[in-house]
Amino acid sequence: MGEQPIFSTRAHVFQIDPNTKKNWVPTSKHAVTVSYFFDSTRNVYRIISLDGSKAIINSTITPNMTFTKTSQKFGQWADSRANTVYGLGFSSESNLAKFAEKFAEFKEAARLAKEKSQEKMELTSTPSQESAPGDLQSPLTSESINGTDEDRVTPDMPDTPDTPQHTEARAEPSQNALPFSHSSSNINKHWEAELAALKGNNAKLTTALLESTANVKQWKQQLAAYQEEAERLHKRVTELECVSGQATVIKSQKTELNQTIEELESSLKAKEEELERLKAEVESANEFQAQKESLAMKLQDTESRNQALEAQLSDLGQRLESSQQEREAFRKSLRSLLELLDSKIFELTELRDTLAKLLESSSS
Repeated sequence: MGEQPIFSTRAHVFQIDPNTKKNWVPTSKHAVTVSYFFDSTRNVYRIISLDGSKAIINSTITPNMTFTKTSQKFGQWADSRANTVYGLGFSSESNLAKFAEKFAEFKEAARLAKEKSQEKMELTSTPSQESAPGDLQSPLTSESINGTDEDRVTPDMPDTPDTPQHTEARAEPSQNALPFSHSSSNINKHWEAELAALKGNNAKLTTALLESTANVKQWKQQLAAYQEEAERLHKRVTELECVSGQATVIKSQKTELNQTIEELESSLKAKEEELERLKAEVESANEFQAQKESLAMKLQDTESRNQALEAQLSDLGQRLESSQQEREAFRKSLRSLLELLDSKIFELTELRDTLAKLLESSSS
């Protein structure tokens, strides 16, 4: 039976720029027919699109391919055999959803066909062809045929930064340290860690903003090209209405041109929505910058408080040292007074003994 078309739709066809791997390059000036074909002799599904006599899409569906919806009316998939990424812009969300549904259906069919062919090969193999487990070579996987998910190109989105988790180790205070010195140090470390995390997030947001700005410039160029194409098509419609006398042909061409204009307008609307989203991301980045400045001021205030606490700690240390010196001097004076008192008591004891002897001698 050969190769037969099983599903068709219309869309604008794009390919990824082979140099930048980021920008889209239109391969059709207007919406063209994109069809799924099935080759019953080889059990192969293909996506084919022609612009006149030129094949702008010729992609064989493999089990590891993935069709990704990047917006409401745009989808893409990577083909490692063709070493490119295809993108399709549809006129409505329903057309995109139907195309994605068929892609998943035929991808599953391709997987089942591949499994059946592998089972047939295993059944036809003879025991004499079996080898030791150590001599077996690894089979070709879907990743080696069509690349991994990393080969797919998706729209530039700002990375969601991972928030670092900080843990504070508890240390037993020494006998000569004061409690509030530890608390001020822990507060200072906490603010420094939070400021470092915000600096990392700000750098990532700045990078994403620069990439988004570059994409916005490219979209503006594409929109200008679409507008020029729309104006040219309007002029063409006017010329055809004035020159041609064949009403049926003119009506059909006018209908097609109006459809193309509607598709361009829908694409323009989608780009405007994307611009609004990027503006919202820029405002969010500005809010992060304000939070960063606020935390920097708080960190500076904490450092000044820490310096004041250190000054108080130094003053208390000096007072403690002077108090210890005064106590030591007081102890020395008490020792000298005790020694003096002991000597006076000893002299009084001798005087008492002498008086007692004198009294005894006088009485006798």
